[in-house]
Amino acid sequence: MTYQETIQWMFAQLPMYQQQGASAYKKDLTNTILLANHLGNPEKHLKSVHIAGTNGKGSTSSMIASVLQEAGYKVGLYTSPHLKDYRERIKINGQMISEDFVVNFIQDNKTFFEENSLSFFEMTVGLAFDYFVKEKVDVAVIEVGMGGRLDSTNIITPLVSVITNIGLDHTQFLGNSLPEIAFEKAGIIKPNVPVVIGEYVPETKEVFMTKAKESNSSLFFASDLITEDYPCVLLGDYQFHNKKTVAQTIKVLQNDFPTTELHLKNGLLTVVQNTGLLGRWQQINLNPKVICDTAHNSHGLKIVLNQIQKEEFENLFFVLGVVNDKDLDDILPLFPKDAYYFFCKPNVPRGLDVKKLQEKAESFGLVNNELCNSVSDAYRKSLAKSGVNDFIYIGGSTFIVAEIV
Repeated sequence: MTYQETIQWMFAQLPMYQQQGASAYKKDLTNTILLANHLGNPEKHLKSVHIAGTNGKGSTSSMIASVLQEAGYKVGLYTSPHLKDYRERIKINGQMISEDFVVNFIQDNKTFFEENSLSFFEMTVGLAFDYFVKEKVDVAVIEVGMGGRLDSTNIITPLVSVITNIGLDHTQFLGNSLPEIAFEKAGIIKPNVPVVIGEYVPETKEVFMTKAKESNSSLFFASDLITEDYPCVLLGDYQFHNKKTVAQTIKVLQNDFPTTELHLKNGLLTVVQNTGLLGRWQQINLNPKVICDTAHNSHGLKIVLNQIQKEEFENLFFVLGVVNDKDLDDILPLFPKDAYYFFCKPNVPRGLDVKKLQEKAESFGLVNNELCNSVSDAYRKSLAKSGVNDFIYIGGSTFIVAEIV
């Protein structure tokens, strides 16, 4: 198969949460362990950093990778979902995995995948671990897909476990309360492996402390321990806590991967250049100012919408679309009523019908709006309607941003 045929087969034949949602979620690690054994257990040959959390996983993973790259290490980076190209998920020092490696991996293991009904995410994790071992990375930075305890990445024993924050997201899988979700995220904590927590509230702190004590794991609350606010090329307000999380994680890694203060500072300033990270408060136009951001739940959107209010503009426009399992009652009340909205549907099977989004939005007072045929159509209309002193925000879903950046 060609690369495109291989990717199309992967997307079509195997459950993929990014496309299908709940039907692709696996609630145990049986298949992942089966695949790891089939591949010769590459996870046992990796030095790694494991990162979970409701928001900020991708930014934090990329910043840690960038700092380690600045120190001269060969760094594998596994993240999800991708924006444009499947290969964005698996990188070494910012370079995506080759098309040939993907094709050969699928071809060599296709029968095994089919016989054992492996999911899209399970085989992608296997691909990443196999690639990093064969390419002899010094360290792999591994982002959890969803949750932690039952996530396919959770077969590794890392040098440090990182949990960025806890918010109400994916509640149909992870629980309806912060302690329940914190318990699932804390599932990445391993015996005698140190843990870095980015943000906490009293009810989640108790969960982390209990799990760390059970695991005999050193526990670090980055927000309490790091006082400096380091400059960073990523300008979203939510990066304030992510940067502290990165700084504390780098400190914990010193014995295994020594770095300097200069490596930390340079890594934060060059994270986009070093890792190719996109879609985090990313400016794509100047006049009017246009910002894309992948925030998609109330925890992240509250910070982003507050940051928008700090901007200077005459009129505010939103290009907005969501997926069909999004809790609109949770997020729509956060949006300003005095803005103008261009509603659109992301081009994925999970995309919410634009008329349904409009109907629900109007019930929350977002009445200044129009329906658009596509994300690109919405963006064109927003540019046509806005002036040079206006502000346009594009978001609501990772998939909306993916069609623009």
